[in-house]
Amino acid sequence: MSRFIEWLEDLNKKDSKVRAVLRRSLSFDPGKFVPAYPYVEPFVKDEDNGWRREVFYLVAGVWAAYRRDDQTGAPMHIGKACAAYYQSRNKTKSVEGRFISLLDADSDQLPHRLRQMIALLKEYAIDFDDLLKGLLYWHDDQKRTQNGWARDFYQNV
Repeated sequence: MSRFIEWLEDLNKKDSKVRAVLRRSLSFDPGKFVPAYPYVEPFVKDEDNGWRREVFYLVAGVWAAYRRDDQTGAPMHIGKACAAYYQSRNKTKSVEGRFISLLDADSDQLPHRLRQMIALLKEYAIDFDDLLKGLLYWHDDQKRTQNGWARDFYQNV
């Protein structure tokens, strides 16, 4: 588990309002909800990279909104979780379409599309460490994150 996700898990054990504040932060652009600062800033305080800051806030918000204590099984990479959801819905084209839209999202669209997709995956344990790592490299010229998620999806359907 990454230090950041461990940090959030530890904070959550000590104070139940952590998840509520971070969930609420999803109503704002990533990094714009001041009450979330104490929970994320320790990891981004020296960052000049605006995208990296946004990703940490976005992942903290989706972690808070969709992480559940009662989830069973090993955490899944998002592509595999999407494939499992797609199969559970009899390979409905709308699920695949949402997945493709997520992969094609630009910086402005990504927070909304990611929240939508993660909301659909609420029954699955998501690997938030992998999600964080992938999103940090979202703008890679080779689209390694998007290609990896697509491989995970299509190899599992």
